[in-house]
Amino acid sequence: MILYPAIDLKDGQAVRLVHGEMSSATVFNDDPAAQARAFQDAGCDWVHLVDLNGAFAGQPVNGAAVEAILGALTVPAQLGGGIRDMATIEGWLSKGLSRVILGTVAVETPDLVREAARTFPGQVAVGIDARKGMVATKGWAEETDVTATDLAKQFEDAGVAAIIYTDIDRDGAMGGPNVEATEALARAVSIPVIASGGVSSLEDLSRLKATRAIAGAISGRALYDGAIDLGAALELCRA
Repeated sequence: MILYPAIDLKDGQAVRLVHGEMSSATVFNDDPAAQARAFQDAGCDWVHLVDLNGAFAGQPVNGAAVEAILGALTVPAQLGGGIRDMATIEGWLSKGLSRVILGTVAVETPDLVREAARTFPGQVAVGIDARKGMVATKGWAEETDVTATDLAKQFEDAGVAAIIYTDIDRDGAMGGPNVEATEALARAVSIPVIASGGVSSLEDLSRLKATRAIAGAISGRALYDGAIDLGAALELCRA
């Protein structure tokens, strides 16, 4: 299981939100590139990035911060938030991003996801953010009547590299991930599923890994707060 340390970007800074509320942002580092380097130096194999402003704006906003991070890293990075057309996808991949995460467009323009996955094999993931099992879009501001599992199944044959599943009610709340829902999704599709939202202890990582169905886990606040020791977490995930 791969551990993805998260850097959420708001106004050029590394922050964490609670339940996706922009007003709840806590700044953890005003130098996101330095934070990315620290994760890499600690032994992380990937870094997970989110352009929070971009998710609401529908286009990249924290581009300078992302480019600085990419310039600081030698390990791969994935990015979600405000990526909603082929030009933006192509632009990010050409700048050294290893994987784009498509969320809102997976609901609104699923054909774009399929086209992107065909054009850039292995470099396109789908972000499925759900509240009580129902998908939310546009920075979690709009709820849909689509279930997370139904949305995931739409891309079963599309060639997407991964699904990042976020339980919004758990995100940033340090209350543990929704292991049951994430495992159920992972078993419903053949696409690798990465858990996100609420991963706040080594025990959480152990529970996710014990399912033998979940391919990765994203953690942010717990790493910044010290609730998870990064070295121990990497050892657990790789064991």
